[in-house]
Amino acid sequence: MSNSTPETRRFDPGEIEPRWQDAWDEADVFHVDDDAEDPSYVLAMFPYPSGEMHMGHVRNYAITDAFARYRRMQGDAVLHPMGWDSFGLPAENAANRRDIDPREFTMDCIANMRSQMELMGLGLDWDREVTTCEPEYFRWNQWFFKQFYEEDIVERQTAELNWCPDCETVLADENVDPHPDHEGTCWRCDTPIEHREMDQWFFTTTDYAGELYDTLDEMDGWPENVREMQRNWIGKQEGASVSFEMTTGDSVDIFTTRLDTIYGATFFALAPGHDVAGEIAAEHSEVAEYIDRAESSDDLPETSGVFTGEYAENPATGEQIPVYVADYVLEDIGTGALYAVPAHDERDHAFAQAHDIEIRQVVEPTAAAEHDPEDIDTEAAAYTDDGVLVDSGEYDGLASATARERFVEAFDGEFRTAHSLRDWCISRQRYWGTPIPFVECPDCGYVPVPEADLPVELPEFVQTTGNPLDAAEEWKHVACPDCGGDAVRETDTMDTFVDSSWYFLRYVSPGLADAPFDSERASEWLPVDQYVGGIEHATMHLIYSRFFTKVLDDMDLLTGVREPFENLLTQGMVRKNGEAMSSSTGNVVSPRPFVDSYGADTGRLFMLDAAQPEKDFDWTDEGAQSAHDFLQNVYGLAVAYAEGEVNTGDGGAIDEYVAREIDGAAATATEEFEQFRFNHALQEVRDLVSLLRRYADHTEPRAETFERGLETVTKLLAPVAPHTAEEVWHELGNSSLVATAEWPPTDTPAGYDTARLLVENTREDVRDIVDVAGIEEPRTIEIAVAPDWKHYARQRARELDGNVVGQLMGDERLQAHGEAAADYAKSLAGAGHLDEQLPPEREREALARASWLLEREFDAETTVYGPDEAPENLVSEATPGRPGIRIEE
Repeated sequence: MSNSTPETRRFDPGEIEPRWQDAWDEADVFHVDDDAEDPSYVLAMFPYPSGEMHMGHVRNYAITDAFARYRRMQGDAVLHPMGWDSFGLPAENAANRRDIDPREFTMDCIANMRSQMELMGLGLDWDREVTTCEPEYFRWNQWFFKQFYEEDIVERQTAELNWCPDCETVLADENVDPHPDHEGTCWRCDTPIEHREMDQWFFTTTDYAGELYDTLDEMDGWPENVREMQRNWIGKQEGASVSFEMTTGDSVDIFTTRLDTIYGATFFALAPGHDVAGEIAAEHSEVAEYIDRAESSDDLPETSGVFTGEYAENPATGEQIPVYVADYVLEDIGTGALYAVPAHDERDHAFAQAHDIEIRQVVEPTAAAEHDPEDIDTEAAAYTDDGVLVDSGEYDGLASATARERFVEAFDGEFRTAHSLRDWCISRQRYWGTPIPFVECPDCGYVPVPEADLPVELPEFVQTTGNPLDAAEEWKHVACPDCGGDAVRETDTMDTFVDSSWYFLRYVSPGLADAPFDSERASEWLPVDQYVGGIEHATMHLIYSRFFTKVLDDMDLLTGVREPFENLLTQGMVRKNGEAMSSSTGNVVSPRPFVDSYGADTGRLFMLDAAQPEKDFDWTDEGAQSAHDFLQNVYGLAVAYAEGEVNTGDGGAIDEYVAREIDGAAATATEEFEQFRFNHALQEVRDLVSLLRRYADHTEPRAETFERGLETVTKLLAPVAPHTAEEVWHELGNSSLVATAEWPPTDTPAGYDTARLLVENTREDVRDIVDVAGIEEPRTIEIAVAPDWKHYARQRARELDGNVVGQLMGDERLQAHGEAAADYAKSLAGAGHLDEQLPPEREREALARASWLLEREFDAETTVYGPDEAPENLVSEATPGRPGIRIEE
C-alpha cells in the first residue's frame, strides 16, 4: 500500500461561505434573462414573512435550490425566484400588539428572512423578487377582480358563511380546519367558527368545478394523495334533476343520484336558506321562527324541521307529499331541495321517524345480493343499496341502474353532474390586504373603480375592533365613478389567497408596469416545471391557482396554459425531539446560530441526506455533526491530492475498476437527482469518496483517474453543499465556478449495473461465509464463475413458458450434463423472475477487477477463475450471478 491517509485539512465555513456567495453574485449565476428560451422553472411556495425561519422552513428552499443548481449544471437556463406572500392577518395582529403599522412589521420581517436565505446560500434570482403588499403587485389583484367581474366570474352573494369571532373576519370553507382534533375551528387561531348570513364578494369557482375535477386524472406529475384530496374537496356526483310542482305555485328542481327511488318519496324538504322556504316563512310565523333558529345556531338536532303546510306533487305518482323545512338539507349541496325517501336514505329515515312520516320501500335486494329480501325491514333501517324496483307501478322488476336511466325521460328530467365545491368567498373584514376596487352608490349600486384610479391603496392603519377600513372615514367616502354623487368604498379586503393564485406568473416579468405579466413570455415559460410546498395547501392555494390559470387562459392572457404546475412535490416536516418544529413553541433550530457553528452546507447536506424530501425526519445533533465531518473529509482528501500528498502511478489493474465506478456513480446519482432522491444520490457521493480513499491507500492511483474522481465528487456535491464544492473545485486548480460547470457525463459501460450487483453480492457472500464458518484470518479466497452451460440454461429459461424443466432437458446441449443439468433446471423453474446476467467471461472480468476490494478487506490472496480454469468441486457450486467461493485459513 503506497499511501497512508494524510492528516485531514479543514476549512472554516464562516470564511468560505460568504466569499463564494459574493462570487456567485458577482458572476450573476442565478439570473435568467428575459430572452431565455423556455427555462426550467423551479419554484418553492413563497413564504409568509413571519420574521424568523427555522430549519423546517429552510428544508423547503434547500430542496428547490438543489434541484435548480442541478438543472443549471445540466445546461438549462433556470428560473428559481423568490417573493413574499406579505399581506395577511398575522401581520395585522402583530402590528396591533406592537402598536406599529403592519407594513413596517412586514418589511422588517422580509429583510430578516431574506438575510437568512442569503446566509443559507440559496441560489435565487433576486432580480425577480415580488412582494404582494406592494402597490405595484396588488394593483393587478384589483385589475383581475375587475376583469373577472366583466366576465361574470365575480358575484355578490348572500350566503351563510363561516365567521371567526377572534379574527373578526369571514373564512372560506377551505380555511376551516377539517382535522378531527380541530374540526370546525379557524385554521389560524383554532377558535370555533360561527355561521353568519352576509353579503360578500365571490369568485365563481363552481363554473370550473368540472374541469378542475376531471383534469386531475391527467396530472401525473402530482402526488396521488394530493389529487385525491382535491377530488374529495371538489366532489363529483352523476345524477339527474327533476322538477316538483309546489302548492305555492313554485316549480322546484331537485338533484338526486337515486332517481330509481322516486316512487318511495313520502315528503319533500327544503334547506332553511332556500328561496321558496323564505317565501313560505313570510306567510308562516312558525316556519320563520324555525329558519331563524337554524341560521343562528349550530346545535339543532339533525332531525329538526318544521312542516310548512304546503305540498309538492310527485311527478312519478301524482301524489301530494308534505313539504318541510329541515336543517339537514344543505343549501349549497345539490339544489337545496330534495324529495325524501325514508326507506332508502339514512338521514331521510331518521327525519321520518322523528316526524312520524310514512316509510315506503320501493327497492329490494336482487336474488344475487347478500341480503334476502325477506330480511329487509325498512321500518327499522334504511336499505341503501341498489336492487330491483317494487311498488313502482309499471316499472316493478327493473334494476336500479336501468330505472335511473329510464326515469330521466319518463319524468321530464335531465342528466346532471353535481360538485361539492362552492364558490370562493374572497371578502375579508380586515385591514392588511388588497382593497376591493368597488364603491357603493345609493343610486348606481356597486360600481367598479376606473382602471386609471388603480391601485386603490390602503389608508393609514387604524387600530380598532371590527373592520378597520370601516373606521377610515376620510378614505372610504368618495365620489361615485358613474354619477359623481356621494359613495362609499368597499371596506372589505381580498382573501390573501388571491395574491398567491398568480404570483408565479409575475416572476416572469416582475417590473412590467402596464400588465400583470408578459403574456407571450408566460405562455412560453409556464407551467412551472417543479413546484415544492406543504400538503396543507392541497385544497386551498393549489385549487385556487388552478382556477386562476384556467380563467386567465380563457381570457387570452395565457395561451394554451391550463395548469400552473407540471410537477408537484410536497415536502415532509422536520421534527425536533419528536415534535414538528414550530416557532410558536420554540421547538426549533434557527439558521443563524447553526450556521455560526457548522456552516450552511452542513444544514443543507443533513436535511437532504436524512430522508427523501416528501418524508418527515428527526433533526439530531449527531446527524448534523456527521454531515459536517463528511464535508471536511471531502475537503481534506482534495487538498491532500492537490498538495502532492497522494503518491500517484499507473493504478495497476485497480484503475479500470475505479474508472468504471466513477462513471457509474455519476450516472446513478443523476438518475436519483431527477427523481428528487437526494439521499440516494448523496450515498453515491459517499461511496465514491470512500472508494477514492481506498484506491489511494491500496496502490499508487493513476493521477488522471483520481482527479476525475475528485472532480466528479465535487460536481455531484455542488447542488447540495455548494460552498464546500466551490472551495474544493478551487483547490483542484479550477478558476471557474463549479456552479456553472458542466455536469459529469452519465454514460456507463454496458452491463454496469449487473456487474455492480454481482460484485456487491459476492462480497456479501464472502462475509457471510467468514462469519458462519468462524474463519478468523482468511489466507486465500478462491472465486469461480459458473460454466457456460449454466449461463445457456438460464438464458433459455428466461425465454420459455410452460414446462420449463421438460423443455430445458429436451435440449441436447443440456442433456450432456445429466443430473446436474436436471437439478439446475428444477431450480430455474422454481426461481420465479430471472434477471439478466453477464456472460461468463464478462462475469469473470468484473470479479477480477474488484478482487482488490476483497484482498484489502480480508488481507487475503484472492483468485478469480474462469469456468474452464476452476477446480471442478468449486465451479460446480457456481451459478450465473452467484460464483462458487472457497476460503482457506
